[in-house]
Amino acid sequence: MSKKASEPKTAELDLSDVDHRVGKPVGGGQLWDPCSTSDIRRWAMAMDNPNPIHWNEKFARESRFGGLVAPQSIAVALDYGHGAAPACVGHIPNSHLIFGGEEWWFYGVPVRPGDKLFQERRFHDYKVTETKFAGPTMFSRGDTTHTNQHGALVARERSTAIRYLSAEAAERGMYENQLGEIKKWTNDELLEIEALRHEWLLSNWSGVSPHFDEVKVGDTLPRRVIGPHSIATFTTEYRAFLFNIWGTFEWVAPEGVDDPWVNQDPGWVEGFGFDEEGAMIDPRKRDGLYVGPSRGHIDADKAGEVGMARAYGYGATMGAWCTDFLSNWAGHDGMVRHIKSDFRGPAFEGDVTYFDAEVVGKETDTTWGVPLVQVELRLTNQDGNVLVSSTAEVELPL
Repeated sequence: MSKKASEPKTAELDLSDVDHRVGKPVGGGQLWDPCSTSDIRRWAMAMDNPNPIHWNEKFARESRFGGLVAPQSIAVALDYGHGAAPACVGHIPNSHLIFGGEEWWFYGVPVRPGDKLFQERRFHDYKVTETKFAGPTMFSRGDTTHTNQHGALVARERSTAIRYLSAEAAERGMYENQLGEIKKWTNDELLEIEALRHEWLLSNWSGVSPHFDEVKVGDTLPRRVIGPHSIATFTTEYRAFLFNIWGTFEWVAPEGVDDPWVNQDPGWVEGFGFDEEGAMIDPRKRDGLYVGPSRGHIDADKAGEVGMARAYGYGATMGAWCTDFLSNWAGHDGMVRHIKSDFRGPAFEGDVTYFDAEVVGKETDTTWGVPLVQVELRLTNQDGNVLVSSTAEVELPL
């Protein structure tokens, strides 16, 4: 037997349907309805973001906005596919997807009740890297431009998707080998978590913006905590993404593109795909959580089939947490202009997530035409494991 024949077979990603799509516009879902006050409140609630400007009508009417305004992060909730659609392009047999990161640019146009966002999407690029998690792993990037009904530019996003072979990840069992039992929190520990959450909530409940000149390099932001995470919180988060509600969107395709990627099968492993035809009668069949690629988020057995070991949270949720944490600190007269977040690991069932941030730089002359403060933000769990590393530029009033 030759040496080549005796070598163990290695897993390979079939990228034959990917290469020819690089750099091309792609389609996806377009919501039918404008954003409502209930959509804004539901999103703020799901993100555990009790900033009153997003849910308290009386408070909001007395503010400079004159009414409810959505969190900066809501663009991802008004999009199809958690914002990852243009990064998940091409059929890769027996694959799954998790989020690898997001980069956002915001242009000072808030989303209010009655606004409707429209998306232009493009598959940017990809690379394949060998990982401990799943062997050959694709890191693919896609771009989305969000404009409102007036044609005003609201935000741009570059999302990173991690696509891999489910069986390979399940066989390696990286998370299964790393994770212990689901954390059981004592009553005293839960009281400490709630006290920290309440302290952060009060740190800028009124929305007063720190002034650029007052902020110093080395300043730390008030610490935040979210959790403990549970199947109930994961489900609440999922249902705040409007495309998951039955009948909320239509499929759209860019004009002039041959074979545009719109709602084709990405190659999900058996048991994680949609039944598009059956969903015309029973919409649950393309619901995503009951049936589809997100079912592992709330089902430990299904999570194990794609290498995740237990129920876990959403990358797009973690990205929204980061944006809104900094936006809340910036107050009503400030805003996040740019944020880049790298996702290092998921928020698992039973864990909590801590936010720690520090001012690392200041610039008066910027390409945005306004002074910006640079902030580094880290999300960790109760064991100190890093979930997200973010760098951001935040506009503050002079």
